[in-house]
Amino acid sequence: MLDNGVLPLFLYANVMMQPQAITKTTAEILPFSRLDIAFARFLSQRTTLDNDAQKQVFELLKKLSYQHNQGHSCILLDEDDKALIIASGLATFCPDETVTLSPLVVEQNRLYLQRYWDYENRLTQQIKAIASHHPVAEPLDELLDVYFGKPTNEPDWQREAARMAVQQSFSIITGGPGTGKTTTVVKILAVLQALAEQPLLIALAAPTGKAAMRLQESIGFNKTMLPCSDAIKSLIPETVTTLHRLLGAKPDSPYFKHHANHPLVHDLVVVDEASMVDLALMSKLLDALKPSARLILLGDKDQLASVESGAVLADLTQALPEHTVELKTAHRFDENIKQLAVAVNEQKAEAAWQFLTSGNENTLLLEGDLIAYIAAQQAAYLKLIQQGADFTEIYSVFNRFQVLCSNREGKNSVADINSRVEQKLAQQGRIQVAGQWYVGRPVLVTQNNPTLHLYNGDIGLCLADKNQGGKLMVFFQRPDGSVKSYLPSRIAQCETVFAMTIHKSQGSEFEEVLIVLPDSINPVLTKELLYTAITRAKKTVKLVADKVVFTATIEQKVARVTGLVNKF
Repeated sequence: MLDNGVLPLFLYANVMMQPQAITKTTAEILPFSRLDIAFARFLSQRTTLDNDAQKQVFELLKKLSYQHNQGHSCILLDEDDKALIIASGLATFCPDETVTLSPLVVEQNRLYLQRYWDYENRLTQQIKAIASHHPVAEPLDELLDVYFGKPTNEPDWQREAARMAVQQSFSIITGGPGTGKTTTVVKILAVLQALAEQPLLIALAAPTGKAAMRLQESIGFNKTMLPCSDAIKSLIPETVTTLHRLLGAKPDSPYFKHHANHPLVHDLVVVDEASMVDLALMSKLLDALKPSARLILLGDKDQLASVESGAVLADLTQALPEHTVELKTAHRFDENIKQLAVAVNEQKAEAAWQFLTSGNENTLLLEGDLIAYIAAQQAAYLKLIQQGADFTEIYSVFNRFQVLCSNREGKNSVADINSRVEQKLAQQGRIQVAGQWYVGRPVLVTQNNPTLHLYNGDIGLCLADKNQGGKLMVFFQRPDGSVKSYLPSRIAQCETVFAMTIHKSQGSEFEEVLIVLPDSINPVLTKELLYTAITRAKKTVKLVADKVVFTATIEQKVARVTGLVNKF
């Protein structure tokens, strides 16, 4: 998805909300990148078509590259374009596999880059293979009663999720924040260990380090509450890793140590925040599972889809309802935040606005000076730094509050707010800015670095290291709770994070969230984006937005073009 909108709203609606309606009149207006153009030129010049047909192929390939970069797995073709692409010799027509090395694939009315067609196909085949295994379990009701209580007249979706996960090798547990996904999965792990003839080897994973830390904290807490023996509890792991570490990421390579020919040893893999997992990574995860393994996906299907291609969790919940249970009762979520999130998710713009203007202290519009308010929220963690507090305490206080922006550039964007807050704090004497790195600078890693075990989305703080004579170091908290520090020069791909994009906040949770929308509508603003931002907050949501922009955001909905649902 674009991070800085340049398309008018009506064009965005045509291109993103109805992706099949990518017409030749819009092709000239879309903001094609130099890469889109170079890709299209490289391939179109390798056809034997005449000049006019070659130009048409060129336009189609620009669209394919552009839409892929917006998160779509493929584009939809009309019959004329389909015939043209096949005639070009650049595409294999599935299921006709006489051409095996073509860069493109046409399947039904969908045009893919060959690699992403392969990802979809392999993912489909692997899930079908896993889902075909139906583990035989003894009657479960008595065991489920122990963990979930006796059944009542009201549906117990956590209990049903557990029944499904025990009886099937592939399962999806979805639901909004606070609906008990982690609580449920811990009980499922206990039930499965109790039923297993031999202890199961279990892996717990999440897409980002932040999400892994959250899952680890939740697993550790919920494990202590289990009504089972210490022997069963000891078989439930507490360590959570990122998916990249689980699969064995190789530096400067898209490949992993674990794959179909070198699978993971685990009997069960649990993946939290699965909505963040893109098509390529999910396909590689499924490839790396051994044939007898179980897989449980946890996530919120209504959140933003992954930054990269696909909408895997949403597609799988739609395609495989018999393998999906949605948890519907929020247990720890503030009721006002929940109502606001539901209103946004259901595209009830007026009701959502009323929640913000009703005077409730948990969901309200921010009034007054935006930058002064944000700077004031940084006072607590900066004071702890001055007092020489432990990093873990400083980090915890910093993460209580976060500013979430829709856009990276422009007014009220991440770049704009980070710069203005930094200036304000320097003017107040709270930080001493001398170059790029200074004591108290919070940073967000923007690129995976397997060598350092740092991954996109990890947050660190630049502090003076008392053990090294006050030398500046950047400290990060690992998913296992340990702390690791690096010289700033080693953290090349990072940015200041007084504010972050809503996309980057996925997998995180903060006590208070301040959502800042721009003063005009742009393609990034969708109800999924706003829902994701709201559901990052545990206690308080504050918003900076004009009603017109807020309403237009809720009315926009992104539908990614994929073929995954059609393949089940």
